[in-house]
Amino acid sequence: MAALLRKLAVAAAKGHGLATAPPPAPYLERLVGAFQQAGLPVLPRPRGGAVVVAGMIEPLSARELEVLGLLAAGETNRGIAEELVVTQETVKSHVAHILGKLGVANRTQAVARARELGLLP
Repeated sequence: MAALLRKLAVAAAKGHGLATAPPPAPYLERLVGAFQQAGLPVLPRPRGGAVVVAGMIEPLSARELEVLGLLAAGETNRGIAEELVVTQETVKSHVAHILGKLGVANRTQAVARARELGLLP
């Protein structure tokens, strides 16, 4: 059950469509909390450098945190690409993952949500 709940929570956080309406977020959070209280982790184990924060379904990677910091500094995709020595397409991919993981629709909302979660000063 925990594995299915994890998959559902990750799919919902990424905005992947389901055949029916997804369960309300507060309900999912209660279920996740119950499993964790019973000692059954529901969230995927973070990879090296990832940061786990309460209120997030899937943690941000170290690189996504780096990109998020540059977003908060007002950098454009081009500026971020130059700073990190990657392509603009790579930056766009990172930004899309950040938006999905934070459950927001745009860069401004991502920065605001990250500040709420304590990911940014």
